Order: sequence, then structure tokens, then C-alpha cells
Amino acid sequence: MSHPAPTGLVFDVQRFNVHDGPGIRTTVFLKGCPLACRWCHNPEGMRTAPEILVTPDRCIACAACVEACPYDLPSGIAGGWAGSKDLCRACGLCAEACPTGARRLAGQVMTVRQLADEVTRDQVFYDRSGGGVTFSGGEPLSQADFVLACLRDLKERGIHTAVDTCGLVDRGALLEAAALADLFLFDIKHADDASHAEWAGAPNDRILANLEALARVHDAIWVRVPVVPGVNDDAANLRRTAALAASLPGVQRVSLLPYHELGEDKRERVGVPGASFATDPPPQDRMRDIATIFEEAGLLTVIGG
Repeated sequence: MSHPAPTGLVFDVQRFNVHDGPGIRTTVFLKGCPLACRWCHNPEGMRTAPEILVTPDRCIACAACVEACPYDLPSGIAGGWAGSKDLCRACGLCAEACPTGARRLAGQVMTVRQLADEVTRDQVFYDRSGGGVTFSGGEPLSQADFVLACLRDLKERGIHTAVDTCGLVDRGALLEAAALADLFLFDIKHADDASHAEWAGAPNDRILANLEALARVHDAIWVRVPVVPGVNDDAANLRRTAALAASLPGVQRVSLLPYHELGEDKRERVGVPGASFATDPPPQDRMRDIATIFEEAGLLTVIGG
């Protein structure tokens, strides 16, 4: 008995990206994440269902979205949520009707073939720049069957692939991906288990165990550390993180990602409940000091990317 081909729920496909691996890349963002980082810059990737993003300053109050809604929800005037977002079925008709892009559907079902046709449009740029395709999210391996099928397809086409993971994933799926993907971008958000649970919504024991397991079988891992002032930028945590990364044979480099505030705007647009998270981005001289900690541990270290 044949099984149906896997499909994926994708909330964005960004072409000509230079931040998620080497060369010119296409980054595929998939919905669903097991973490709940307070500073998340892709909150539209947290949930496992389609949802509508609203941008109030683009709204001209034409009411086209209200007229298009088959459920008669008063959720379009002034670009915001006039009623409970929970009533929205995320059918996307309001986004299709909006003339200014004030409403956008985040979450489109795609087949492996559809995604492959989309990303191979730029294969000439991958080949010339040493680039490829990166799967991100959300957590891409929360949709493991789809991502693994995509990795197999792109491998057959000779396209370089990368998986950007938070690490809180099924070990079997991670190791299956390790046999297919050329590169892993692996986040370490906090080295301390309790602090990780406080700020990211889950402890890090499985994450670090998965990183160690991956490093035993894969030799191309870029550890990515989001630098969030007041959360994980104290010297003790940074040295502990650096020591961990330096101890793993598969780690090629560390990327330090300075916190930015773009996620705050998105939280409002997607209607994510809960308190906002706001802090100042770390200054450049502070980022250079942090990079020194990792370099002193013998790690190739870059700021950004």
C-alpha cells in the first residue's frame, strides 16, 4: 500500500538570502516550533496552522477584507483585529482581497514538487556562488517527513542544503537529516538548563544531547548563538557556551547573532498573546568583546550570519 507524498506548511520562501549558510541561498521557512523564545523574530512560525498577519499602517479601511470574509468577522477595519483572532479560520480570502498588502496569509501547503520547482529557479546562482537551499522556521524538523523528502530531492539535483534547527527535535529525524543535508545551523540559546527553560520555554538537555549526537556523525555544523542582552550575554554563560562548542569535532564555526527588535512588530501583526519582549540591541563593541571569548576558545567566530 503506497503512502501519500508528504506536504509541508510553509510560511515564507526568501530568495537571494546571504545569511543562512554559504553563498546565495533560498531560505524556506516552515511553521511549527517546540520552543517559545520570548524574543522570537519569526513569531508567525510558532504555530502549526496557517494564520493571518496584519500590518495596520498599510490599511486604507476599504473594508474589502470584511466583505471577503465568509465567516462575517469584523476583523479588518484599521488593519487590526477588531474581534478575537481565535475566530479567524485563516482561509486567506481577506489577504487575497486586500489591495495594499495589509493582510498576509502565513502558512501555505506545498508539495515536495512544488517547493523543488520554486527553489530550483535560482540554481544557477547557487552554482556560481556556492550557495543552496536552507530549511528554517519555526523548527523545520517539526515537519520532518516533508523536510527529509525535500532534502532527498535536492540532493539528487546536486543542490547544497542546510538545516537551521533549534535542536529540540526527534533524534531519529535529526540523524536522518544528517545523512542528507550538507550543513547544519544549530542554535544554542543558553547553556544553563533552567535559564533556557525560563527564556525559551523548554529545558536544553535534549537540545545539547542532540547537538553532541549530531557532531559525532556530521562534520559541517555552524553553532548560532543569539546574543540577547540580559538573557544570555553574561561572561559565565558565554564561556560555557564557547567551551561546549569547542569540544565538539563537527563544529566549523560560531555565528553570533545580535538581538534585533523586528520580532516585536511581528508579534503584534500576528496577534501572538503574552507580554512583549523589548531590550536594546547589543552595541558593536560589545559584540566584538563577545566574539573574543569564542575566539579565545579556538573557534572561528563571525558576527551575524
